[in-house]
Order: sequence, then structure tokens, then C-alpha cells
Amino acid sequence: MKIDYFQVSEIKVSYTDKVKASERAQVASSKDAAKILNPVFKDCMQHHEEFYVMLLNRSNKVLGISCISKGGIAGTVVDVKIILQTALKTNASGLIMMHNHPGGNLKASAEDIKITEKLKNACKILDLSLLDHIIITDEGYLSFADDGLI
Repeated sequence: MKIDYFQVSEIKVSYTDKVKASERAQVASSKDAAKILNPVFKDCMQHHEEFYVMLLNRSNKVLGISCISKGGIAGTVVDVKIILQTALKTNASGLIMMHNHPGGNLKASAEDIKITEKLKNACKILDLSLLDHIIITDEGYLSFADDGLI
């Protein structure tokens, strides 16, 4: 059997921008981010946990929203590498993490705090700003930035 050591997989990186810069939503507060992201959770809010990242340019205008993971009732897996990969693809300058708590609890878990700190440290290396981590329920939201947790 002959092995070709010079054959490697091709890697493609792409980002399609379909919105004019003047038409992008701007995020000035956690309330703005929650309002933009709330509809994303309409089909899962009380059923299972989902985790998204909002990608922002230097003017805090939304470049896009990406689903990072969908989990079960008690949690979902969040891979920091996937988040950073997505941020680099879009040339994002800032990120806002967001996930729902199906049970309605607006308190950050130890895991929520841990993943926030892990991503914040990883973002520093790439000169990205982790602006907020928002936990959303049917009755409201918790902003790490507003509560001094980030």
C-alpha cells in the first residue's frame, strides 16, 4: 500500500455578509442584546438549553448570531474553540454569549461562571472583547456585565 504524505485536506474559511453596515442592529446595552436574541430561543425556552454567540464589530453593530450548541434540560456543551473560530471567521471585535435556562432560574451556575472566565481569558489572547454573558428565561434575563460578573 502506497501512502502519499503530501496529500492534505483543504480548509475553507468563509463568512457571507448579507446586511449593509448602515442596516445592522447596534448593541448599546444588555437590554438591546436580549431584545435581539430573545426570538432565537422561542422554540426551546422552557424545553432544552441552547447556547448562542452574538458577534459584533468595533461599533458594536451585529455581524451575526451563531448557535454554538443545543443540549438537554440541565445543560449544553460549550466549546471555546468553536466560539473563537466563529469570531475569527467574521472578523468580530466583540462577543456576547447567551443561553437559556429552561427551568426559569435567573442565577448563574458555577459552570456558567467557569465558561465565562475561560472564554474571557481566551479572547484576551486574540484581542477580542467578551462584552457580556446573558442568561435568558421567559420572565427576564441576567447580564453578567450588569451584575459585575465579567
